[in-house]
Amino acid sequence: MSDQPVRNQRKARTGLVVSDKMDKTVVVEVERLTEHPVFGRRIRKTTRLKAHDEANQAKVGDLVEIVEARPMSHDKRWRVAHIVAARKG
Repeated sequence: MSDQPVRNQRKARTGLVVSDKMDKTVVVEVERLTEHPVFGRRIRKTTRLKAHDEANQAKVGDLVEIVEARPMSHDKRWRVAHIVAARKG
């Protein structure tokens, strides 16, 4: 066995690309369900994350998987792993 430290698993999220206007950056909207603390009803919450897209392949409407990465700018801390489903049309 090698003496190299074992890296932890990176967080991964799946979301919809809502903007691709920047160079090598896409805005991905990630949706999650959470329970209301008082009423117990399920609530849909969305988070918009900026992700690095080196090849500028992801387009608006694509479903992509993003993974945690080192900070690349002020608010860009995710990287596009791969496109799960391209937009229809």
